Amino acid sequence: MKALVIIPTYNEIENIHRIISAVLKQHPSIEILIVDDNSPDGTGDEVEKMRADNSRIHLMRRPRKLGLGTAYVAGFKWALQQNFNYVFEMDADFSHDPNDLPRFLKEIKNYDLVIGSRYIHGISVINWPMSRLLLSYFANIYASLVTGCPVKDLTAGFKCFRREVLEKLNLDRIHSDGYSFQIEIHFKVYQQGFKIKEIPIIFIDRTEGKSKMSKKIIWEAIFMVWRLRLAKIFRRL
Repeated sequence: MKALVIIPTYNEIENIHRIISAVLKQHPSIEILIVDDNSPDGTGDEVEKMRADNSRIHLMRRPRKLGLGTAYVAGFKWALQQNFNYVFEMDADFSHDPNDLPRFLKEIKNYDLVIGSRYIHGISVINWPMSRLLLSYFANIYASLVTGCPVKDLTAGFKCFRREVLEKLNLDRIHSDGYSFQIEIHFKVYQQGFKIKEIPIIFIDRTEGKSKMSKKIIWEAIFMVWRLRLAKIFRRL
């Protein structure tokens, strides 16, 4: 078994050393790919130093800030080229708990995509203001109703794919970012008929560094669900 955890980064110097160490200690078969968008704070340079002493650490440097969606697509393609069996999406800021990784590896044996969900048993989010919590919760309900996709946490960013799923998706046709990227990925996996499992996680908002969330990302997600709905109607996926 070969498993790869992909972590996009931009200015994550406060977290990068700790998150890499925490991920790698979870299982000896896990490797990590940092996709860094030329972070001004030296995140990429720190990863470069760490990988010199550990062959399980990989680094993809990009020339500028190109966004979350393209970072994951680039990481997916690299993972397929390197013959990884399982591929994770994960944040750098500890909002996703590395200690949950073994749970994903256990569940992925029987499913094609395992999603860490904040909304299976009520709401499992810590350190978000009530306004953001309600926005996220009802936005997921809205996205599910519009697209017809039964995933409860369509904007979830902590997940594990079987390689067969990524091979089947047309990665070159995915150009969205942020929340809309996650919605698009989940919708397309569901439309392809793959088996999806949601497992409960506790999402803890970052304590170090700055959030990358913006109004642009939120509006893009709102328009994305209708684009997916129309594509479904006209069968252009």
